[in-house]
Amino acid sequence: MRAKTAVVVGAQWGDEGKGKIVDVLSEHFDVVARYAGGHNAGHTVIIRGQKFILQLVPCGVLRPDCKAVIGNGVVLDPMAFLKEVGKLRELGVNVDRQLFVSNRAQVILPYHRMIELAAESAPGRQKIGTTSRGIGPAYEDKIARNGLRVVDLLNRNLLKTHIENACHEKNTIAHALFGTEPLDPAQIYEEYARAAEQVAPFVADTSALLNKALRDGKSIMFEGAQGTMLDIDHGTYPFVTSSSATAGGAVTGTGVGPTAIGMVIGVTKAYVTRVGEGPFPTELHDESGELLRKLGNEFGAVTGRPRRTGWLDLPLLRYSNQVNGTEWLVVTKMDVLDGLDEIPVCTGYEIDGKLVDTMPADVRGLESIKPVYTKLKGWKQPTENIVEFDKLPQAAREYLRFLEQESGARIGMVSTGPDREQTMILPEFADALKLLD
Repeated sequence: MRAKTAVVVGAQWGDEGKGKIVDVLSEHFDVVARYAGGHNAGHTVIIRGQKFILQLVPCGVLRPDCKAVIGNGVVLDPMAFLKEVGKLRELGVNVDRQLFVSNRAQVILPYHRMIELAAESAPGRQKIGTTSRGIGPAYEDKIARNGLRVVDLLNRNLLKTHIENACHEKNTIAHALFGTEPLDPAQIYEEYARAAEQVAPFVADTSALLNKALRDGKSIMFEGAQGTMLDIDHGTYPFVTSSSATAGGAVTGTGVGPTAIGMVIGVTKAYVTRVGEGPFPTELHDESGELLRKLGNEFGAVTGRPRRTGWLDLPLLRYSNQVNGTEWLVVTKMDVLDGLDEIPVCTGYEIDGKLVDTMPADVRGLESIKPVYTKLKGWKQPTENIVEFDKLPQAAREYLRFLEQESGARIGMVSTGPDREQTMILPEFADALKLLD
């Protein structure tokens, strides 16, 4: 019997609109579990005009009967977490009953931010374009087996010793390499010991919680952060994030077995965006790119950084579907393309005069790509608020069917506006979701 679960993953470089999609889909799930990333991932959800910006807390928390889990694959900044929880309480969300944090999640501490900020700013260093929130250094400590986990955060003696030892090491490194002023371990300990008391009520063995939910016949949605092309293994390395953003990360990042994954849902914009440094084959540097940025309001939900924009990249989407095992696609921001006479779509790559059908592994290969475009007819009619496929303009339907045919995954949903209600669910996908209820 197929598990009553789904993984929702970004099919591009993040910012595909996963927050809204997870919120819409959470109606069909008992639990939503976040499996990777940190508070650098901003998910914006608009419910009847009210905006919620979530960074660490899974979007399922906005449904009163849905449990929200922060899995062990996430790196948790206690201060950012408590700030977000406080804002949700003010908005009337019952976080105290619904929200759970893995006792095995890694903790971000001030020296992680110090190291990342200094490294990103240092002359001669390759800039990745991070948010400088300590995400990467926290994952580095995790892999080096030198990190602090949430369960350790709650142990005052261990916390004090860990901070003293870590500060001695990190202060020395940061000062030697970057000339950074040292952090005060005593001050950090006092702040984080107080924070630990407030985090403690949320802490649980979330692997046990999720596996019990599966045994009890409950349905679970696994919520990714960032996007496939930012995955530490499968993305445009080294211009990637520090965690497993692809669907496989749902297993290692929450503590359920591989056989617990039912379907994989990829979220793609009707065009492409990217934040930070790194290759971007279909990037636009002209007025078309600026128009997409303006119409799509392409600025980071957390950082406010302007996003780079480009035409839809089908070879990239095919690669994403391959590494994720994507069965269904959700297309967002369809309405951004409404005013265009024609819409170029990248259907192939040319490198050194040769057509290629695989994604290059190295940055040099990625930067050598010359996109091969097919121009599709624009629809020059509004699609905003349309929630039935047959009511879309014909050219818009043809655009979606072309995307589906070329990508190898079926389109299940189309977003035609930022609000929860501005969502089209196609009949076949609706039937698949009923099996999860």
